[in-house]
Amino acid sequence: MMRKNYYQKLAFMGMLLIVLLAFQKYTSRGKENFPEIRFITENSATLNLTDFDPNDLDATQWQHLGFSEKQAATILNYKKIVGGLFTSKAQFRKCYAVSPEKFTELESYILLPETGKDKHSDKFKIYEKKEIILSKKFNPDRLSASDWMKMGFSEKQAEAILKYRNYLGGSFVSKEKFKECFIISSENYGKLEPYLILPEKSKDFKNPNSHYATKTSIIYNSFDPNTLDADGWKSLGFSEKQANTIVNYRDRNLMGSFKSFEDIQKCFVISAEKFQELKPYIKLNPDLNKKQETDFSKVDLNIITFKQLLEFGLDEKSAGSMIGFRKKLRGFVNKQQILDTYNIDKDLGQKLISIAPLDVSNVPKYTLTEAPEEWLKDHPYFKYSADKIIFYRTTYSDDKKILKLLKLKPEYEERMKLYLK
Repeated sequence: MMRKNYYQKLAFMGMLLIVLLAFQKYTSRGKENFPEIRFITENSATLNLTDFDPNDLDATQWQHLGFSEKQAATILNYKKIVGGLFTSKAQFRKCYAVSPEKFTELESYILLPETGKDKHSDKFKIYEKKEIILSKKFNPDRLSASDWMKMGFSEKQAEAILKYRNYLGGSFVSKEKFKECFIISSENYGKLEPYLILPEKSKDFKNPNSHYATKTSIIYNSFDPNTLDADGWKSLGFSEKQANTIVNYRDRNLMGSFKSFEDIQKCFVISAEKFQELKPYIKLNPDLNKKQETDFSKVDLNIITFKQLLEFGLDEKSAGSMIGFRKKLRGFVNKQQILDTYNIDKDLGQKLISIAPLDVSNVPKYTLTEAPEEWLKDHPYFKYSADKIIFYRTTYSDDKKILKLLKLKPEYEERMKLYLK
């Protein structure tokens, strides 16, 4: 027994010694060298470049080539300064946003001749300056992009010219302003100038959206102000809002026609200056004005129009109420109904019904048992009793019995009877 305990202690001491020796070896070993960490910078990434035309790139595409947002904007502004088109690598290289290192990186991919004079290569023929072709005088305000391209400008140049015109308010106004278009070089302007139908200078260009900014570039023809619609007035240089105002003034305030030059002058959107400009071309037709005068003694009150009511003297509210009430009733059956119209001018209404006739032959009338449900529910005199009428007539076929069951006030029943057979 004692021997057994002895061996157990001996084994434990051996194991403890082994552990101590192993720990000593671990703590005494030298430091190991870790692998060196290297960071990849943005500059180490290479651009996937292909051949490109610098004239076709927008701001985002320049940024894809490694330029900052500010640098991209600078390049695009520089392109405008040089006439809207890079004509050579040498010209592009002068842009201060393009560093010598960056240019070297891009140079072999740029689809431009080395210099503006290098045109011998077929590869660069597309960049040669086109000849401006002109055959007759023209108004640049009326040309489309395709018109400018036929003249010799590129598609992008044509679009830029139109954008500049829109910026000016839709018109170049004068040769002076036309010349300031950055797309049009001094050389090309010299060729275009003799053919331009524009005044030499603009007297007042502080407000490019001035209503009459285009007046001197408009070619007028004789016109009748009583036959022009809104588009016709717009073609004379008025804005859409002004054109609509003129039409409404003529149709509503003047009962459909200008009778004299004074009538035209009184329209507040037509300035004295604009009137004098238009006056030589205005052709009023006195015979037409006479034909537009209505003989109200022959106009049926059930077909009289809104315009005729305005001509008679009613204002828009009175005329609109009368037409609307008549539509709901499907026609008047007596003249008193016109005077009962909401918003009606009583005096003018009384004058009208004393002159104009009333034809009731086409006004629809029904029995209560046969009246269409839609008619009952929409007619001003029946709609509040429509559901009861529809219910009672399922049992009764006599109008008198149904009217009795409705228990209406006498005046309401009398109104119903106007439209009953």
